Amino acid sequence: MQVKKVLTLTWGLPDPSPLLCALHHLGWEAVWVSNASDARQALAQQPIQAGLLLLGPHTGSSTGHGPLSWTHLESAVTSIQRLQPLEWVALCDASALESAALRTLLLESFFDYQLTPPNWTEVARVLDYLYRRSELRRSLQAPSTPAAGEATLGMVGHSAVLAQLRLKLRKVAANHAPVLISGESGSGKELAARAIHDSSDRCTAPFVAVNCAAIAPSLIQSELFGYEKGAFTGATARKQGLIEAAHGGTLFLDEIGDLSLELQANLLRFLQERSIYRVGGLNSVAVDARVVAATHVQLQHAVSQGRFREDLFYRLNVLPIDVPPLRARREDVVVLAQHFFALCGGHSSTRLHGFAQNALAAMAAYDWPGNVRELYNRVQRAVVMSDSRWISAADLGLSTPEPLVGIGLENARTQAEREIIQSTLTKAGHNITQAARDLGVSRMTLYRLMDKHGIVI
Repeated sequence: MQVKKVLTLTWGLPDPSPLLCALHHLGWEAVWVSNASDARQALAQQPIQAGLLLLGPHTGSSTGHGPLSWTHLESAVTSIQRLQPLEWVALCDASALESAALRTLLLESFFDYQLTPPNWTEVARVLDYLYRRSELRRSLQAPSTPAAGEATLGMVGHSAVLAQLRLKLRKVAANHAPVLISGESGSGKELAARAIHDSSDRCTAPFVAVNCAAIAPSLIQSELFGYEKGAFTGATARKQGLIEAAHGGTLFLDEIGDLSLELQANLLRFLQERSIYRVGGLNSVAVDARVVAATHVQLQHAVSQGRFREDLFYRLNVLPIDVPPLRARREDVVVLAQHFFALCGGHSSTRLHGFAQNALAAMAAYDWPGNVRELYNRVQRAVVMSDSRWISAADLGLSTPEPLVGIGLENARTQAEREIIQSTLTKAGHNITQAARDLGVSRMTLYRLMDKHGIVI
């Protein structure tokens, strides 16, 4: 039988032995720590299913740690919770609850609290409940379960539009034919190309990305095809080109519409013959590389204007993929913002707690002309520049949307309900129990509402 372990943080308690002994009699092994550093080491060494805070009888008073200890306690608990998503119970004296700071901490960061002297039957019931939740969480993270990146192809979001894109990418990945990805700038075309590569049987071979618009016209021929020693002044040794470097893997040509007509002809020859000539070379070099091209312009329009070869267009456009703009999948905006918030260090900051309600509303209403790239930039700037605990619409450089008029009472209610649920989940750190409490509903009701609005965490 697995040993049940509870991380036991003591605060202002000189001798926790009686309480630790009582936990042992309940069937729990208490891993005793007195600070965040010890907790970090304990969590790294062993599986722990719950957290228990033991507060001394005079904590926060003039005879204990002092009033400022609540700030230190909040910092310690928050840093521990970031290391591992434990759910916590507190044991405290009734007098400690006179502190508004402690009441706020218990409400925001704890599953439950018990007064001392504790009713050990009730404590055992709560800890056993947390143990079962921990086991459910562990089973979802087991190796037999597909990794999140594998299931989502590295794409964050749960909209129907994104689900359709993932389905198309998986189908395309099973084939070796050329792919042409179209979409607005910043919508994630390179991410789609990487998803194709990572899902294919070429995933262990190189993925070589080339931004055709970023290489000087005078250099792109030698960069793509390589050159032989002595091909031109300064060519002191043979150099392998980017196409050749992708042998066995995937060659991603971003902004292919910016290639010159001369290079388009050379690329067409490679697609037809599966071989290249280095600059200054006499012998062809066979290259087995799958070509995935991307463009933010309409290549058919460029063909009609004579700026892009028609034969190359049809060679590339065997498997077309269209990456939708962010405004076409608004359901993903808040999820992406939370993802970027974590990437930019928001969750590791003791200052920031997340996004304010007006920020969530502003992001949902904005059209995002720069797409995902613009969202990332705005969140990154807000994490650095925000002076409050919650990132506001102003921190993101967005205006708070005006109340919607003329959408119908029922639609307005539905939209408001969805926004409140999303905001509450965000503030609760996606803790269902805490969010249900804040909303004043049961956990089952919250699950039903999340299913109704298509909210996934």
